[in-house]
Amino acid sequence: MVNEYRFGSIIIDGKNYQHDVEVRWLGEVLQWRREESHLIDVEDIKRSTEQNPETMIIGTGEAGVAQVTGNARKFIQEKGIKLIIDKTGEAVKTFNTILKESELEKGEQGKVIGLFHLTC
Repeated sequence: MVNEYRFGSIIIDGKNYQHDVEVRWLGEVLQWRREESHLIDVEDIKRSTEQNPETMIIGTGEAGVAQVTGNARKFIQEKGIKLIIDKTGEAVKTFNTILKESELEKGEQGKVIGLFHLTC
Protein backbone atom coordinates (compact mmCIF):
# COMPACT_ATOMS: atom_id res chain seq x y z
CA MET A 1 0.00 0.00 0.00
CA VAL A 2 1.21 3.50 -0.82
CA ASN A 3 1.56 5.52 2.37
CA GLU A 4 2.34 8.90 0.83
CA TYR A 5 3.13 10.61 -2.46
CA ARG A 6 4.84 13.98 -2.85
CA PHE A 7 6.52 15.49 -5.89
CA GLY A 8 9.65 13.42 -6.48
CA SER A 9 9.08 10.78 -3.80
CA ILE A 10 6.69 8.05 -2.78
CA ILE A 11 6.51 6.00 0.42
CA ILE A 12 5.34 2.42 0.02
CA ASP A 13 4.98 0.18 3.06
CA GLY A 14 7.17 2.60 4.99
CA LYS A 15 10.03 2.70 2.46
CA ASN A 16 10.85 5.92 0.58
CA TYR A 17 11.52 5.80 -3.17
CA GLN A 18 12.79 8.75 -5.18
CA HIS A 19 12.41 7.27 -8.65
CA ASP A 20 9.42 6.24 -10.74
CA VAL A 21 8.00 2.93 -9.56
CA GLU A 22 5.97 -0.08 -10.60
CA VAL A 23 3.97 -1.32 -7.60
CA ARG A 24 2.44 -4.79 -7.76
CA TRP A 25 -0.54 -5.98 -5.74
CA LEU A 26 1.50 -8.28 -3.50
CA GLY A 27 3.77 -5.45 -2.39
CA GLU A 28 6.63 -5.84 -4.87
CA VAL A 29 8.13 -2.49 -5.89
CA LEU A 30 10.33 -2.13 -8.97
CA GLN A 31 12.01 0.84 -10.57
CA TRP A 32 10.03 1.95 -13.62
CA ARG A 33 12.06 3.33 -16.51
CA ARG A 34 10.77 4.62 -19.80
CA GLU A 35 12.51 5.18 -23.10
CA GLU A 36 11.24 8.78 -23.12
CA SER A 37 10.68 10.52 -19.80
CA HIS A 38 7.22 11.95 -20.49
CA LEU A 39 5.93 9.50 -23.07
CA ILE A 40 4.59 6.10 -22.01
CA ASP A 41 4.59 3.61 -24.87
CA VAL A 42 4.19 -0.15 -25.29
CA GLU A 43 7.79 -1.01 -24.34
CA ASP A 44 7.38 0.92 -21.09
CA ILE A 45 4.41 -1.16 -19.89
CA LYS A 46 5.22 -4.64 -21.28
CA ARG A 47 6.84 -5.93 -18.08
CA SER A 48 3.72 -4.95 -16.15
CA THR A 49 1.27 -6.56 -18.55
CA GLU A 50 3.22 -9.83 -18.37
CA GLN A 51 2.02 -10.09 -14.75
CA ASN A 52 -1.57 -10.42 -16.04
CA PRO A 53 -3.10 -7.81 -13.75
CA GLU A 54 -6.84 -7.17 -13.72
CA THR A 55 -6.25 -3.42 -13.48
CA MET A 56 -3.36 -1.15 -14.41
CA ILE A 57 -3.19 2.36 -13.01
CA ILE A 58 -0.81 4.85 -14.59
CA GLY A 59 0.13 7.99 -12.69
CA THR A 60 1.22 10.65 -15.17
CA GLY A 61 3.04 12.92 -12.71
CA GLU A 62 1.98 15.64 -10.31
CA ALA A 63 0.74 17.91 -13.10
CA GLY A 64 -0.10 15.08 -15.50
CA VAL A 65 2.65 15.94 -17.99
CA ALA A 66 3.45 12.34 -19.01
CA GLN A 67 1.29 11.02 -21.84
CA VAL A 68 0.19 7.46 -22.57
CA THR A 69 0.34 6.72 -26.30
CA GLY A 70 -2.62 5.31 -28.19
CA ASN A 71 -0.55 2.22 -28.97
CA ALA A 72 0.08 1.61 -25.26
CA ARG A 73 -3.61 2.08 -24.43
CA LYS A 74 -4.62 -0.33 -27.17
CA PHE A 75 -1.97 -2.89 -26.11
CA ILE A 76 -3.25 -2.87 -22.51
CA GLN A 77 -6.91 -3.05 -23.48
CA GLU A 78 -6.32 -5.89 -25.97
CA LYS A 79 -4.96 -7.92 -23.07
CA GLY A 80 -8.25 -7.42 -21.22
CA ILE A 81 -6.67 -5.22 -18.56
CA LYS A 82 -8.74 -2.37 -17.15
CA LEU A 83 -6.75 0.86 -17.61
CA ILE A 84 -6.95 3.91 -15.36
CA ILE A 85 -4.87 6.99 -16.15
CA ASP A 86 -4.70 9.98 -13.82
CA LYS A 87 -2.32 12.45 -12.22
CA THR A 88 -0.09 10.56 -9.79
CA GLY A 89 -1.70 11.90 -6.60
CA GLU A 90 -5.13 10.67 -7.70
CA ALA A 91 -3.71 7.48 -9.23
CA VAL A 92 -2.16 6.56 -5.86
CA LYS A 93 -5.50 7.07 -4.10
CA THR A 94 -7.23 4.86 -6.68
CA PHE A 95 -4.54 2.17 -6.32
CA ASN A 96 -4.98 2.08 -2.53
CA THR A 97 -8.79 2.06 -2.82
CA ILE A 98 -8.79 -0.88 -5.24
CA LEU A 99 -6.44 -2.88 -3.01
CA LYS A 100 -8.54 -2.16 0.06
CA GLU A 101 -11.90 -2.85 -1.62
CA SER A 102 -10.77 -6.09 -3.24
CA GLU A 103 -9.37 -7.30 0.05
CA LEU A 104 -12.67 -6.57 1.82
CA GLU A 105 -14.88 -8.07 -0.89
CA LYS A 106 -13.02 -11.27 -1.68
CA GLY A 107 -10.73 -11.64 1.29
CA GLU A 108 -7.75 -11.26 -1.03
CA GLN A 109 -6.18 -8.45 -3.00
CA GLY A 110 -7.19 -7.83 -6.58
CA LYS A 111 -4.47 -8.02 -9.18
CA VAL A 112 -3.63 -4.35 -9.64
CA ILE A 113 -0.41 -2.73 -10.81
CA GLY A 114 0.42 0.93 -10.33
CA LEU A 115 2.94 2.69 -12.56
CA PHE A 116 3.75 6.01 -10.94
CA HIS A 117 5.71 8.89 -12.50
CA LEU A 118 6.79 10.99 -9.52
CA THR A 119 7.62 14.38 -11.02
CA CYS A 120 6.11 16.78 -13.58
